[in-house]
Amino acid sequence: MSHDQVRITRALLSVSDKTGLVDFARALSERGVDLVSTGGTHRALSEAGLPVTEVADLTGFPEMMDGRVKTLHPAVHGGLLAVRDNPEHQAALAAHGIGAIDLLVVNLYPFEATIAAGRGYDDCIENIDVGGPAMIRAAAKNHADVAVVTDVSDYADLLAEVQAGAGALSAATRRRLAQKAYARTAAYDAAIANWLAGQVEAQTTPAFRAFGGSLAQGLRYGENPHQAASFYRAPGIVRAGVASARQLQGKELSYNNFNDTDAAYECVAEFDPARIAAVAIIKHANPCGVAEGESLLAAYERALACDPTSAFGGIVALNRTLDAEAARKIVEIFTEVIIAPDATEEAIAIVAAKKNLRLLLAGGLPDPRAPGETVRSLSGGLLVQGRDNAVVDDMPLSIVTKRAPTEAESADLRFAYRVAKHVKSNAIVYARGGATVGIGAGQMSRIDSSRIAAWKAAEGARNLGLAESLAKGAVVASDAFFPFADGLLAAAEAGATAVIQPGGSMRDAEVIAAADAAGLAMVFTGHRHFRH
Repeated sequence: MSHDQVRITRALLSVSDKTGLVDFARALSERGVDLVSTGGTHRALSEAGLPVTEVADLTGFPEMMDGRVKTLHPAVHGGLLAVRDNPEHQAALAAHGIGAIDLLVVNLYPFEATIAAGRGYDDCIENIDVGGPAMIRAAAKNHADVAVVTDVSDYADLLAEVQAGAGALSAATRRRLAQKAYARTAAYDAAIANWLAGQVEAQTTPAFRAFGGSLAQGLRYGENPHQAASFYRAPGIVRAGVASARQLQGKELSYNNFNDTDAAYECVAEFDPARIAAVAIIKHANPCGVAEGESLLAAYERALACDPTSAFGGIVALNRTLDAEAARKIVEIFTEVIIAPDATEEAIAIVAAKKNLRLLLAGGLPDPRAPGETVRSLSGGLLVQGRDNAVVDDMPLSIVTKRAPTEAESADLRFAYRVAKHVKSNAIVYARGGATVGIGAGQMSRIDSSRIAAWKAAEGARNLGLAESLAKGAVVASDAFFPFADGLLAAAEAGATAVIQPGGSMRDAEVIAAADAAGLAMVFTGHRHFRH
């Protein structure tokens, strides 16, 4: 047999997830593979009637310290690390009575599941695996002679190859498994390190950062067909949304679907479902219409009216359970994705008639106030920042103009600022009566965003057969301060009556004076919402 092939004669199995374990081990045993295992794995195999040696019989030491120490021994690591064609290594094995191990099967203590469940600090610590990663790394380093399996989904393929290869595994398979093994321990350690970083008071810039994830879905391509792409789920992070949602129907999500659906659901989560229904329609990660309403249907119709042209082929996010009334209306135009906390059976049946429409049920809404991080790759590095969890309801608003906003204007100002948080900078949002009526997004100058938003409001009026722009009597939100008065004056010219912005410009006094001259009410939030 060539060195390309390694015959499996002895396997060490030590698994937390025992899915498929007995059948897998039985198939190995029937091929004459000697089985060695630890603790609960040994018990499961013994109870299944399989011949299996306990690790303690190899090491001469019992498991101790509540199972913390059991495989950390030369009898285990020597068997994993010995190079088979190295005479000195073989002599060491013989001198110390150590048997070579050809196959290691390990999956780790469920640390990620433990933190995801919100368990206490001590419980999380006890679910940090030590011996497992040590064995995995040893076997993966020596993959020229040892195969390492860390994922139960690999059992079937491994057995098929052993069967076809007269009990052996190829070098290509061993190398592939080694890569997966190192990636698994890296993601595991990343989850631990990031969790611990959160336990250290005021640690916002740890010296080293690691991020990992498990493959959830391979994608056909990325933003464009020539770009490869895949979606990875971050372990241990619990946040309702596209990553955790259950897809009931429709085509697989694309890269752009994932990105846009995440943006849509984070936006609609700004609106408390206990207070009012809300709908956000997103296109290219920007809102093209957001509205509140007494029902989801009312909210959807008002959101759609803001920019029905852009809404075609968009993402619809709802903050309440999708009902039949709303579902019937949403499916009237081409929509890529609907995401909601839940859906009624009748609504599910209505959406099912559109076989390509994806329906995602997230089981809840993400908390807009929750801490967390966003990560962006750069050439040669990563940019890491805290999630923008500032919420306008928590901001003390400062009235800076002679005229204070009315009660209705104040409600709309808060609404508009919630939306502006989710519009690409430079962002300008016109809103009236709890609905957007014009949005200007992603422009290089704020005056251009102001003009686009005003044009959208005028276009929306034409679509509805109205003579007067929807900006007339609306309020305006700006995600950052107005550096000059021109952007604010554009809003006044369009018919806006009140403005909300962070303030903080060197020319605040000039902008305030312009607002007073135009009869506008204006409030400062003290919080910027850039979104690049």
